[in-house]
Amino acid sequence: MSTPKTPDIETPSIEDRLYTNKYTDHEESHLGVFEEQTCLDCETYDCVSVCPANVWRDEGDGDVPFIAYENCLECGSCRWACPYDNVIWENPPNGTGMTYRYG
Repeated sequence: MSTPKTPDIETPSIEDRLYTNKYTDHEESHLGVFEEQTCLDCETYDCVSVCPANVWRDEGDGDVPFIAYENCLECGSCRWACPYDNVIWENPPNGTGMTYRYG
């Protein structure tokens, strides 16, 4: 099975650039939380609001945010935004994770 060719675009938009990113799944999340109760007590959900890839999602059920790690751009914003330092963020194992076409 061949990979579809990405069209050449002279001035790609941010959406065009995000579309060309490739994530190699290692089948285990590199993201998590240290203490679930800390998330349950959190009122700001900063991890959700700063994530540019919608990885951290508030499902509206008052629970710990859902983490769609396979969409992670590995920017680390969630880790820095959490006011309680409650985010587990590890580098994906070698050969997995995000590959950027445009760097």
